[in-house]
Amino acid sequence: YYNYGENVYYQDDSVYYGDNAVATSQEYADQAAQIAASAPQDVKPDDIQWMPLGVFAMTQKGESSGEATMFFQLAVSKNGIIGGTYQNTGTDTTQSIEGAVDKKTQRAAWTIAGKKWPVIETGIYNLTQDECAALLHYENGETQQWMLVRLKEPKDGGTTGAADQPPVAP
Repeated sequence: YYNYGENVYYQDDSVYYGDNAVATSQEYADQAAQIAASAPQDVKPDDIQWMPLGVFAMTQKGESSGEATMFFQLAVSKNGIIGGTYQNTGTDTTQSIEGAVDKKTQRAAWTIAGKKWPVIETGIYNLTQDECAALLHYENGETQQWMLVRLKEPKDGGTTGAADQPPVAP
């Protein structure tokens, strides 16, 4: 479980897991980018058996999911491939995402399909929770902590508010 700010934290230019320095901040961001880029590119999404992880609003701390404009619909394969969609309701854009889970560390990282940065990262276990912290790594070395808040499935079969159209398959 990655609890950013508690068991995983930045101090000076190092990233710590517990009491152990595991990388510099730039190395940690580069590792996340490598994880995201490790998803095979020659696999057709329709040929993969996907397990849905849910729809999440991405918010800054203190912001409610009702104020959010960024949403991720995430799914994972048995092989650790992450797919899904990203929707920004503020800009009215929807894009595919791609990424992977590192089997050793259980870090999950993804990007907008075809882009290297920014990289969104959290632990795969974190994505089973109703809300979890995530890191947003930028190419310039900046890292921000955001929250992923799971949207509840509507009981009436309506939309969750994340999209007015059906989501794109991962």
